[in-house]
Amino acid sequence: MNLKSVLRRLPSSNATRFAITIIFIGVVAVLLWWRGPSWSAIGDAFTTVRWQWVAAAVGLNLASVVARAIAWRTVIRQAIPPPYPSNLLVFSAFSVGLFANAVLPGRIGELARVAVLARKLPKRKGLWATLVGTVFAHRAFDLVPVVLLIAYVVVTAKIPSWAITSLVIFVGVGSLLFTFAFVSARRPHVAKVDHMGGARRIVAMARQGLGVMRSPLGTTLAILFQCLGWTCQLLAVWAAMRAFDIHSPLAAAGVVLLLMNVATVFPLWPGNVGLTQIAIATPLRSSYGIAYAQGVAYGFGLQAIEASVGIGVVLLFLAREGLSFAMLQVMPSADQAEMRDRADDTEEEPDAETARAGVPG
Repeated sequence: MNLKSVLRRLPSSNATRFAITIIFIGVVAVLLWWRGPSWSAIGDAFTTVRWQWVAAAVGLNLASVVARAIAWRTVIRQAIPPPYPSNLLVFSAFSVGLFANAVLPGRIGELARVAVLARKLPKRKGLWATLVGTVFAHRAFDLVPVVLLIAYVVVTAKIPSWAITSLVIFVGVGSLLFTFAFVSARRPHVAKVDHMGGARRIVAMARQGLGVMRSPLGTTLAILFQCLGWTCQLLAVWAAMRAFDIHSPLAAAGVVLLLMNVATVFPLWPGNVGLTQIAIATPLRSSYGIAYAQGVAYGFGLQAIEASVGIGVVLLFLAREGLSFAMLQVMPSADQAEMRDRADDTEEEPDAETARAGVPG
């Protein structure tokens, strides 16, 4: 193997990804050691946790997951023909995706939830790519509750100056993705994809997943359930504050929710642990006078509360769906799944021809 081929494979190798992850974790660990709080003070903050508020936060997070799963099912119903997946199956797939995003780097959870549905739905051409399109549309609808939350926070809360730039970029990228999805869904649809090349075929099938954007009623319902999910999550963040004896207003919970989502938009390591706590504790200290140690402890607690919903529910569903943690790490990409579909189609064609040949006249 020559040097050129080695260099070409290096960016996608597991060793390179592991090294990059270790570097990022090391940088965050140095920042926490250099500018971080007293770890004994963080431990003290956990001794005063009020568990009734923790239970309330867990329940609200569960309600948020249910609402967002219903929004995704609304998107799916506009993208594929019947039979449609059940509410329980969609909730299962969505929960598996949350679990994978929490424990694995990257956004592998988006493919994991597609894999759960693809295993249970009747086999169809381009199903995988279509479901990926529904995930994209579902994520694009997050723009509406995010903009509403930002508007609420701008009017009622104190936003650190450094956070404004991050939020502007966050909304800008979200707006571009939403516009792209809307325009792609509205373009004339090409029905026949059998003779397209691999890449064009995948794009065409993925566009079918954006079909909800051609339905005013479906779009409205999906957005409403997404907004309900974000509202429940906002209340969960506020309830977790009470659990850690932080009595800041609901607007402060809005700031935390926004910056937590910015910090975890692309997890370079599981949950971006460390970076997420810094993003949560810094605005609480600068804008609301919360001790940095208390804010970091709250950040760890909040992330644990959100993970408990995913892990607790998903461990049951992983067994139910016949998936394992190792399988989540090797989810195929859309083009790999499409190649499998086309290979299966090729295998089926000779049988069909043989069957037709056996019919007289």
